[in-house]
This record gives sequence, structure tokens and C-alpha cells, in this order.
Amino acid sequence: MKKIKLSVVPGDGIGNEVMPHALDILDVVGEIHGGLDFEYEHFEYGCDYYLKHGKMMADDGMERLAESDSILLGAVGDASKVPDHISLWGLLLKIRQEFELGINVRPAKVFKGIDSPLSDPAHFDLVIVRENSEGEYSSVGGRMYRGDDEIAIQNNVFSKRATKQAMEYAFKLSAGRSHHVTSATKSNGIFHAMPFWDEVFSETSAQYEGITTSQQHIDALAASLVTHPQRYDTIVASNLFGDILTDIGAAIMGSIGIAPSANLNLNGKFPSMFEPVHGSAPDIAGQGVANPIGQIWTVKMLLDHHGEEEMGSVLLDTLESVAAERILTPDVGGNATTDEVAGEVIKRLKRKV
Repeated sequence: MKKIKLSVVPGDGIGNEVMPHALDILDVVGEIHGGLDFEYEHFEYGCDYYLKHGKMMADDGMERLAESDSILLGAVGDASKVPDHISLWGLLLKIRQEFELGINVRPAKVFKGIDSPLSDPAHFDLVIVRENSEGEYSSVGGRMYRGDDEIAIQNNVFSKRATKQAMEYAFKLSAGRSHHVTSATKSNGIFHAMPFWDEVFSETSAQYEGITTSQQHIDALAASLVTHPQRYDTIVASNLFGDILTDIGAAIMGSIGIAPSANLNLNGKFPSMFEPVHGSAPDIAGQGVANPIGQIWTVKMLLDHHGEEEMGSVLLDTLESVAAERILTPDVGGNATTDEVAGEVIKRLKRKV
């Protein structure tokens, strides 16, 4: 019996509504597999935890999370309770940085049953690999002076190691897809960091024969991703550029509520973390209409990461079959509840046991 130990952090808002369904689905996947078992340790870290304890997680929180094989996260943040910069840096970004989760992977594709806002989505199927540990989201900088003379300085930090790691991951991923990698750059406007990015991309691409490449400035690429998404297969981008492009990817799929993501540790020292893109959505929390697709698709990525690609494909196919019959929450044009969508996925999975 293969056992996978998961740290479960539902977090805030709708994370608490979609996470129980994700765990039920994992249990059914284990039944179908017959030799796969999941062990869960639950953590109540999040904004409510902060209100009680003055911090987003326990003092030994990172040590306890590190004992798992992977982390399954629901959502982080509720600005009505805790300022976003505190909630994010105290939990989500803390885990990403201290666990060396240097790669963020987010797919975007035409999803059966969900209408894209594009008039002609042309069956796009792409994946964005985002450098996840440094770049524009560095904390290097500071503020000085007061009043009208106040200055804020934010330094971007790009290391060759992290930049090359993201690019190598993108090339290896593309080798199993359509053999094309697009680099998101802005070397015509960002004087130091982006020419450096371009140089590392050129150096890395030379090591991967049979994979074609292109480079596009981020502004043109963002526009092209909306007008011609079918042109792209694998895109590699810096932390900020990747963040922007992945939200565009979610939008052209039809809803940020269906988008999954993986935060990957590649050196084996710490667990990877899997989270949907949608965030905590406090405006709909408690209404029973949160879209569970993003969390369920995230589970598929977790299965793939642990070598269970076949079961991941079974889950995604099942999820798409439910969506194709328009059993959907209101954000994507349906009238089903969170429980009804997830329940239908579970029902169809159980037929395979």
C-alpha cells in the first residue's frame, strides 16, 4: 500500500467549503486505485487563527508542515480580518519561500462545458511555468523620508540558479507536450533583469534539441494570450509576469474558480504545495455556491506529482464529464451548489471502483 501524507490547510473563506470535497475525492481515488492511501493532518492556519493568536500559523507550524509529503491548501486571505500583506507573507509566501517552492505551474485549457469569454477559443491547451521564489516579489528594498519626499524602493532579484531552474522545468515539461517554449520578457524596458533573463533563456534552450522557442515582451504576450491562445504550449515567466499571465489564463478559461496550481520543490528537501488559484472569495463564503473545480483539478496535479498520472487523468476526465453536462456553479453559468457539483464527481468516480 502506497501512503501519501498530506498537510491540509483549508485556510480562509471558501477554502473551508471546497477542501472537504477534495479530501472525499482523494479517498475515492484511493479506493479506485486499490493500493493508494491518504493520511491527513489538518491545520487551522489562516486569518481566524491570526485573530486568536496574533500570527498566521503556530511557531512550530513550518516544522509540522515539513513532516508531510505534500501540502494541500484551500485559500489564504480575508482583508476584512487581516491586511493582505500580513496574511500572505505570514502563510502562503512564507511556505513558498522557506520550503523552496521555486516553481509554480498553472495549466489553462478549454474546459468541456464551460464557456470561454473568447468568441473563438480554438481549443487552447497551455501551461505556464512561473519562477516562484524571487524576481519582482523580493522583499529587498525599503522606505525613507516622510511627506512629499517619501521614497519607496523595491528591488527585483534574479539569480541564475532560480531563473535557470524555472526554464529547465519548462523545457522538460514541453518535451512531453508540443515541444515549444515561449519566454515572457521585457528587455526593451527593464534594463538589467530582463536582458539577464534573455541570456539565461538562450543558454538553456541550447541544451534542448528538438524544442522550438520564441521570446515575447510581456505586454504583447498578454494581448496575444487573449487573441490567439492556441499559439502557445509552454510559457516560462518571472514571478510577476507569471502571476499576471496565469490570471489571464484562468480568465480565458471562463472563471478563475476553475484554475489549479502547483508550487513545486525540486530538491526534495521540503514538501510541495498545491492550491487553487481562486483565493478565499469572502464575498461568497458561506453561500454554498463556491466552485469546487479549481480545488479538484488541483488534486489532479497533486496526484501527477506523486507519480499517479493515470489516476490524475481519470479524475480530470470525470470532472470534465460533469462540467460537460452543465452541472456547474453559478459563476460559470450553472445553477448547482458546491455540494452538488462535487457530489456528482464523487458519484461518477465511484462507478469506477
